[in-house]
Amino acid sequence: MSADRTRRPNDPRQAAEAAFKTATTKPPDPMPAKPPSLPGAKEMVSLRIDRDVLDYFQEDGPGWQDRINAALRQAAGK
Repeated sequence: MSADRTRRPNDPRQAAEAAFKTATTKPPDPMPAKPPSLPGAKEMVSLRIDRDVLDYFQEDGPGWQDRINAALRQAAGK
């Protein structure tokens, strides 16, 4: 079929191509449910906190992220 020739609205070839595409196109897989959290697993997040709060937790050196986590855990009552 030439590029300048337009197809008729009820073109059987176009209808067949559409039916074939529908029959052969795999529907997308459903999004997986949120995986169950593993005990002790950490999740990377971005968090904005005041500079003085960050300085407080960092002044004892390495492990400051664990200290922030422990303080948040205590604040959450866990």
